[in-house]
Amino acid sequence: MPNLFTPYTLKGVTLRNRIAMSPMTMYRSTDGKLDDFHLMYLGARAAGGFGLVFPEQIAITPDGRTTTHCAGLYNDDQIEGHKRTVDMIKSMGGVAAIQLGHTGRKGSLVTPWEGGHMLPPEHAAGWETRAPSAIAYGGDMPYVPRALTVDEIAQLMQDYADTASRAVEAGYEWIEMHFAHGYLGSEFFSPLANQRTDQYGGSLENRTRFHLEALDAVRAVVPDHIPLTMRLGIDDLHPGGVTVDESITAIGWMKEHGLDLADLSIGFNTDNMSGDVPIGVLGGMVKNATRVKEEVGIPVATSWNLGQPEIANRVIEENLLDLVFLGRPALANAHWPVYAARVLGYADPFGLVPEDWAWWLRNLRGADEAIGWPAATNGASLTEVAGVAAAAPLIEEPSPQSLSVDFEEERADELEAA
Repeated sequence: MPNLFTPYTLKGVTLRNRIAMSPMTMYRSTDGKLDDFHLMYLGARAAGGFGLVFPEQIAITPDGRTTTHCAGLYNDDQIEGHKRTVDMIKSMGGVAAIQLGHTGRKGSLVTPWEGGHMLPPEHAAGWETRAPSAIAYGGDMPYVPRALTVDEIAQLMQDYADTASRAVEAGYEWIEMHFAHGYLGSEFFSPLANQRTDQYGGSLENRTRFHLEALDAVRAVVPDHIPLTMRLGIDDLHPGGVTVDESITAIGWMKEHGLDLADLSIGFNTDNMSGDVPIGVLGGMVKNATRVKEEVGIPVATSWNLGQPEIANRVIEENLLDLVFLGRPALANAHWPVYAARVLGYADPFGLVPEDWAWWLRNLRGADEAIGWPAATNGASLTEVAGVAAAAPLIEEPSPQSLSVDFEEERADELEAA
């Protein structure tokens, strides 16, 4: 039975464990380039034991960035910074992954700590955004995007392919596309943002066309041994938006076009979400991710509140997910995998760090509890480990039932209610 620390192979790439660092925008780039900050920040997570390490979403065009401080790979001058970072991740034992994206109508923003609002197109740091339809997101993003022409969509497919080729040149071994969180791919998928009347709008088949063409374009230039994955917004949590059932059908088509793993998230095509919003729920996306895994027959990953070691381990042990993606936990603790291994009683937690560090951590005399890490459980109940076992909807106490059984019962209840 696999666990959080079992190696994982997809296509021709093997990860040392099932722990991935999610892409998170840092707003630290100049002219779209990765620099010494990214070398330090991403190298530290690889050294800390993460099996798969992503920089932030990497823009395929200048107007595909969120802000002018965001990273890209839309010209050859940007390759060097990526290559330096990739080399560092590899030297620390991780696999370097890249997430290609375009923010669509959610671009031309200021940084979050400056308010995160949208700049008008005429502003020196702003631009006219592009989207499937001329519909503004609203709220702090009031400016109406320009609807893409069919010719521009074809050029975007070439942009995806060209950026993927640069990624391969830089040494990335895992390529993902960001089609969630209200960005361009997610906008094409959602009726909330896409009201086109041509071959890219209307029916589910037409709204998925952008995804399938992008997969085809990237797969054509990426060696077959490199996994091709996609972060997908599978639920808009809005009565007029995308549903999980629709997404399951569409992911089946994507699998036929070379999708190797589905990284599942929320649509975020509106800030007027309703129903069971999983943002604040521990493991809130796991149930729907497991549905995709079972019904499509494709490997899956998700994030959203999986940072408690016992939860992260259980979703792997019970075959609910293939990989666990961690965002905020990776920011909070560059050595989260070592922390989790200590808490869970893994036999050799310091084997996750570079060998020179590992020697000192394994052999230096001193009090174990003073080493700066939580002590290993040594078989103790997780509920007895201070600061770790919090109340979680994924874990029924005192019932010993598994997560998978709980989810099946919940699904049956939902069907009966319907």
